[in-house]
Amino acid sequence: MIVWLNGAFGAGKTTLAEELHRRLPDALALDPEHVGFLLRRWVPVPDSGDFQDLALWRSLTAEFAIGMHREYGRHVLTPMALVDTGYQKEIFGRLAAAGVPLLHVFLEVPAEVLRRRIEAQVLDAHDARADAAARAFRLRNVDRCVAAGSALPPGTLVLRADRHDPGQLADRVLAALG
Repeated sequence: MIVWLNGAFGAGKTTLAEELHRRLPDALALDPEHVGFLLRRWVPVPDSGDFQDLALWRSLTAEFAIGMHREYGRHVLTPMALVDTGYQKEIFGRLAAAGVPLLHVFLEVPAEVLRRRIEAQVLDAHDARADAAARAFRLRNVDRCVAAGSALPPGTLVLRADRHDPGQLADRVLAALG
């Protein structure tokens, strides 16, 4: 199954993915951000600066997940903020059309907590300018990401990530996986 860990920047998606991988060592990790990094190098960046706005990113991300699931038959842990409902429908629709099961998990965290977490994170220890740019991008998107929690697809597992530690969150995801 594809386990898509969604939520705002700073919600704890990567930390939860690491905890799940510790408990599911045979699971595969897919970080769609790396698909975006590849595209940024080879195709024109959209005016928004967000690689998710590239149709090619969305199709490659879906096909990558489908291929990993089909080729290896393992859980695929995918921590990625995907808050545009149209993009969710596009990617999740491709997975469904390919017969790939999906557990969509949304980590809900209040905006003020997210801002504190983002301000405290070191995003690029080697490049202060890149660190500041990444932090600014994340902070600009806090409200949009939080608002996405009110328009989630049916069947989404919503977890309050500010009220539970990564172990407790992993317990809930594993219970949903059966």
